[in-house]
Amino acid sequence: MADTFKLITRDVAPNAAGTPETLYTVQTGSTIVILGLTLTNVHTSQVTSSVTLVSTTTQTNQTQNTTAHLCKDIPIPVGSSFELMAGNKIIANVGDIIKIDASVADKVSVTMSYMEIT
Repeated sequence: MADTFKLITRDVAPNAAGTPETLYTVQTGSTIVILGLTLTNVHTSQVTSSVTLVSTTTQTNQTQNTTAHLCKDIPIPVGSSFELMAGNKIIANVGDIIKIDASVADKVSVTMSYMEIT
């Protein structure tokens, strides 16, 4: 198994407020460990932002996963950032999707650091 550290970025997201935009989908043959996720307000006024993990995987002898909010309607002041992970880690399996939403279209910049295990 190979472990590779990676970064994914969006200069601005989402394309439309109220319509979560896919940031990342875990690829076939991979599991990822999300190490950091930062949301930055690039608007001229405060925005709120949400991050969801869309998962339909099922672990052995467990109930099937569903969509979960990693954060919901977090206020981000002008020129500020919000670090979602704060020392925590999230494991995502094949087909799991990280989505970003905001109260204003194209006003949240996003970076996500992760380790891909293949």
